[in-house]
Amino acid sequence: MNVWINSLVFGWYPYVSLSIFLLGGWLRFDGAPHWQHESPSRLWSFGPLASGGALFHAGILTLLLGHLVGLLTPIEAFEAIGISHGMKQTMANVIGGAAGGIALIGLALMVRHGRSGARERPRRSLGDVAILLLIMIQLGLGLGTIAYAVAEYPSGCGALPFMWWAQSIVALKPGAAAGYANEIPFIFKLHMINGMTIMLVLPFTRLVNTWGIPALIAGRGGWMQRRYRFTSR
Repeated sequence: MNVWINSLVFGWYPYVSLSIFLLGGWLRFDGAPHWQHESPSRLWSFGPLASGGALFHAGILTLLLGHLVGLLTPIEAFEAIGISHGMKQTMANVIGGAAGGIALIGLALMVRHGRSGARERPRRSLGDVAILLLIMIQLGLGLGTIAYAVAEYPSGCGALPFMWWAQSIVALKPGAAAGYANEIPFIFKLHMINGMTIMLVLPFTRLVNTWGIPALIAGRGGWMQRRYRFTSR
């Protein structure tokens, strides 16, 4: 990949997508009437979608937590508690594979049952369709990277550039991050680019209502509920 393109995609695009994800999510739940169309609970309120929604959200939340812990925890911390590179890679493959499969099954159930109840729901926007396609692609790419890792990274050392890339992004070192990305295989790069694109698109879809989960929990105290004006429908 061209050095300039590599720097743009893996050094600066993460900040663009993350900024839009955070800012867009904040604006969506900041009481602006042109953003806020429905309650967060409405996303999971359709009866036929219950099983698929539960599987999808359980799988996705497990994947998000696993990625955050696996990528942002310094490798020295794993070594300090006796987790070798190989063991960490095996855990990532097993847990990630199971969670990805569960999420994919859940999403398929949601799409299948959602089509039968289309008359009861608001019409999906282009953004809603796009985010579903991107998530399907992301889950497929994720499962593909596991197969690659099993074949090529039995020792787990090959996964280190991913950790260094993510930690460099958090440390505001885009140049170093782009350099580590050079060592990452193509299928993993596709997975990373698609994941960042999901963050970019999500604020413009109904899936932004996932922001409502912590707000609703905090809203039990009253302040957040007044600020975000959640309603049950």
